[in-house]
Amino acid sequence: LAADLVNLQMIDVQDYTRDGEAYVLQTGSPHYVEFVKNLQDKNVFQDGYAIRNNATYEKEGINVNFIEAEGDGYFLRTFERGVEDETYACGTGATAAAMAVALQQNLEGDITIPIRVLGGQLYISFHKKGSHFSEVFLKGPAQFVFEGNYYIFTPIASQANYNSNFQLR
Repeated sequence: LAADLVNLQMIDVQDYTRDGEAYVLQTGSPHYVEFVKNLQDKNVFQDGYAIRNNATYEKEGINVNFIEAEGDGYFLRTFERGVEDETYACGTGATAAAMAVALQQNLEGDITIPIRVLGGQLYISFHKKGSHFSEVFLKGPAQFVFEGNYYIFTPIASQANYNSNFQLR
């Protein structure tokens, strides 16, 4: 199956906070972004779980992203709250990570950051002025992978199907 490229507009981000060396940004959901070395060997489940469930973030939860410079871009791995595990790609996480790169490098103006995730190559572009990010776009492959149906059976519907004296009103 060939993947088609899509370009999604993301929300503007007004500001960020720091947690030690990490950046915390709200890109549609909360994200913690930490720059690391040897990301390929990192235990993302263990380390991500520990940060996501620490006292600071335990109540609301937070997505945890680990990023490392790689060639002309970056490599990103994400532990997602709700999933409670590492995922192949997280659009809001890649967006937060790209913004953290711009913050760390003091970049300004129109910026595009290439980020490789386990699910493929992404490009995040935005305009940065100070701590404000606008015109935010996420570009990457999208692929249709599943189609299915599900049926909901309720006691009333089941009874109506099997009892000829039962009437639905």
